[in-house]
Amino acid sequence: MNAQTKPKPKSSWVNLVVDFGPLLVFFLAYRHFAPGDENNMVGTVGAVIKGTVAFMVATVIALAVSKWRLGHVSPMLWLTTVLILGFGALTVIFRNPFYVQIKPTAVYLLFSVVLFVGLFKGKPMLKYLLQSAFEGLDEAGWMKLSRNWAWFFLVLAVLNTALVYTVSFDTWMQAKLWGFTVLSFLFTFSQLPMVLRHGMGAEAKEELIENPPHD
Repeated sequence: MNAQTKPKPKSSWVNLVVDFGPLLVFFLAYRHFAPGDENNMVGTVGAVIKGTVAFMVATVIALAVSKWRLGHVSPMLWLTTVLILGFGALTVIFRNPFYVQIKPTAVYLLFSVVLFVGLFKGKPMLKYLLQSAFEGLDEAGWMKLSRNWAWFFLVLAVLNTALVYTVSFDTWMQAKLWGFTVLSFLFTFSQLPMVLRHGMGAEAKEELIENPPHD
């Protein structure tokens, strides 16, 4: 069997670790160090700093795991890692949780702008960001998928910004870990009828479910 016909190894668990592992590490580290009294701002900020450092380290490890197990790192993961490290460094230097909270807004806006610019130029940029070619999905399907994710990323950016300015850090973190993750999976499932109409095969459908675009 030559290299061209060799089946691609299963990578669902790798995708889950890379996509959600660092965020879970941040959540667990923050909860471990967070003071029992929410009014203890010094303790809360200290917990955020420690959680952010753990988040940055876990993100770099996840990137290395992606390269090791999948053989590549998608442009989307590279961009996300750079922003996490950048905003994480600002959080640690200025000891201000705002920077790690506003990071998802920056990521969502960046991806939304890239996708909208691609649509304006007639290019399905989601295909290049993911570095994926889902089997059978035609160019029209990629264009529609890019358009829909562009709008969804914009909605998430607005939603995250609203939460940053209206709820406590603890509430925001719960929403980021659970709410945004569920929303992303629900949105991914909502796209399946469209991509199936545009020729995407069963294996590619499974891959899209296991590895949806993320922040």
